[in-house]
Amino acid sequence: MATMMRWDPFQDLRSAQEEMAEMAQMSPMLAHALGLHAQQVSGRATTTAWAPALDISERKDAYLVTVELPGVEADDLEITLEDGLLTIQGERHFAHNSSAQQFHRVERRYGAFRRSITLPAQVQAEQIEASFENGVLQIMVPKMEEAKPKRIQVRPGPAKILAASNAASSEDTTPS
Repeated sequence: MATMMRWDPFQDLRSAQEEMAEMAQMSPMLAHALGLHAQQVSGRATTTAWAPALDISERKDAYLVTVELPGVEADDLEITLEDGLLTIQGERHFAHNSSAQQFHRVERRYGAFRRSITLPAQVQAEQIEASFENGVLQIMVPKMEEAKPKRIQVRPGPAKILAASNAASSEDTTPS
C-alpha cells in the first residue's frame, strides 16, 4: 500500500532560509555580502538589516520617487541632496519593548536604513518637495527646462544661418 505525503510548497523556501542563516553564522563576511548581517533590537533580539522598497517614475516635468516606509515616523526621516545624490535615511523602531513578551519569530525589519539615488544633472534641486502620508514617502524632483523635449519648427527655403555665413565668407575674399 502506497503512503501519500502532503506536499508543502514552502518547505524548500524554509530550508533555504535555514541554510543561509547557518552560513551567516559561519561566515560574517558572506552574511554581510548577502545582506544578512544582524542588527541589535533593544539589546535582546536580532533582525536582518533592511532597505525599504522604492519606485522611481518619470513624467514630462519631473521625476517621482515613492518609498514604502510603514511604521516609520516622519520625524525619523532625513532626506539630503549632495552632488546629484539623493539620500533617504531613517529608522524604524522596534515597537514591542515589553519584558513580559517573548518573541518566537521576528520577520519584520527594524533599525536604521539608507537608500541613495543618483539624479540626472538636469533637475531643479531648489524645487524638490517631499510628502509623507500613511507610510508612503513621495519625493517630487522637478526637471529643468532644458531637460524637457523641445520641438523645433522646420521652415521651407534656405537657412538664414547659411546665407549669413556665405555673405561673411564673400566679404573675406574681396581684395583690399
